[in-house]
Amino acid sequence: MSSHSENSHGDDGQLAYQPAKFFFREKYAKLGVKGSFMPLAAQPAHVECADWLAHQTVEQYRIITSILLIIQEANKTTGKATCNPESCPQMSAGTHTYTWLDNHKQPIAVNAPQYISLVQRWMNSKIYDEKAFPTEPSPVVSASTYASGSVTTPTGESAIPAGPTTLRDALPALAGRDWIGKGAGFPESFLHDCRTCWRQMFRIYAHLYHSHWVEPFWHLSTDTKNFGYTDLNSCFVLFCTIAKLFRLLSDKDMETMQPLIEIWITSGIIPEDAARGACALVAQ
Repeated sequence: MSSHSENSHGDDGQLAYQPAKFFFREKYAKLGVKGSFMPLAAQPAHVECADWLAHQTVEQYRIITSILLIIQEANKTTGKATCNPESCPQMSAGTHTYTWLDNHKQPIAVNAPQYISLVQRWMNSKIYDEKAFPTEPSPVVSASTYASGSVTTPTGESAIPAGPTTLRDALPALAGRDWIGKGAGFPESFLHDCRTCWRQMFRIYAHLYHSHWVEPFWHLSTDTKNFGYTDLNSCFVLFCTIAKLFRLLSDKDMETMQPLIEIWITSGIIPEDAARGACALVAQ
């Protein structure tokens, strides 16, 4: 089993028909907070698009990691986590099950805790990789600065360097190709990796709803001090607003949770601009 990016894609399978879920009812679609999520989703005017997407990806991963602790914590009585290999022998969401790709890119079935662990390992390897998600600006080298660091004209004994480059410059860049984030030092694969991150995070949310909405989130809602289903809704609706606004996920990616998402779109909780993908990105 590997955490490499090529193994982070899952293949959809089908499970037996399941009855309608409580969380697909408008009564249970309410949120734990009030107000519009667009100010949290929209790209600020003076922030580069790739920088904003990287920030949102890291922030959404931080949120979902915190939520996962609720189902990963061992029960004091049983000694088992809510999500364990016995309770969740497949990584499923309703009628869908997700498989992992092994080192030979062959789909294999894994239980939900293992799948989630693999996703977390893969995402950690991406978002904390300075080459994949750069957090420092690319170094700028003055055209008048030579290899020695001198700004004077080199003598006959000095080597005249080629034009300035950076360690992040790749051959496609030198050939004149363009991509989202190129100017900010992001690799050509950034948008693809970003969408893969969001796809995997969505699958985790889908599993949380379909397999754990009642236990623990519904039961936790009886105490306002706990993280209940309305809080889960608040986190997920922000996630969906960002994903739709920039079209990071396709309709097929989101179909396991579409009834709930439609409730939020119809009610305006997910604004029209976000629902229609007003800031949709196209790979270049």
